[in-house]
Formats: sequence, structure tokens, C-alpha cells
Amino acid sequence: MSGLSKIEVICDMSKFTALKKSLSNLGVGGMTFTQVLGCGVEKGTKEYEVDKNYEMELLPKIQVSTIVKTEDVKKITDELKKALYTGHIGDGKIFVYSLDNVIRVRTGDEGAEAL
Repeated sequence: MSGLSKIEVICDMSKFTALKKSLSNLGVGGMTFTQVLGCGVEKGTKEYEVDKNYEMELLPKIQVSTIVKTEDVKKITDELKKALYTGHIGDGKIFVYSLDNVIRVRTGDEGAEAL
């Protein structure tokens, strides 16, 4: 069975179209989209407010997850970094997890065949 990885992206809602387009252009076969609330170490502040806000403010974000072959992770994450980058606080995070297996319930396919 070839290696499988889960790529999870959390970013601003305004980046969804660019994110979806990048994944489609890379041939990624599917994704899961969730609307979430959250903040990073900046506690949900604007760049000019970082030192002023001591209480966390949860901001609307999107979380997009996809399962890919591990060999494709570097290519995909490099492209996603380009699509998400603005150079400002709130560009987002990309998480990569190793997976033991994926099973397609309908057919019983496992591993990369289940993607």
C-alpha cells in the first residue's frame, strides 16, 4: 500500500476560491470544507493591534481537508502556500498528517485506490 497523507488547511474564508482552484489544478480528487472559528498566536488581531489585544477573538475561517498520496504532499503544499500567501497576519496554516489507511465503503477499495 502506498503512503497516504491528510492535508488540512485553515485560512481566511476569502481564500476558498484560490484554494479550491489550486487543488483542482493539482488533480486532487476530493476535499472536505468546514466553516470554523479560530485564531492563532496573534489572538485574532489585526497587524497593527497585536500588542493591544490580550483577549482572544475568534475569527471566521475555513478548514479544508484532503487525502493524497504522500509522494504528492510537497508539490501540493508548495502550491497551496503560493495560493494563500499575502505576507500578512492570518494567511493560515497547513497541517500534514500520516494516515494508516483509507477505505471506500461502497467498493471496499483501500489505500490509494480508495481515493
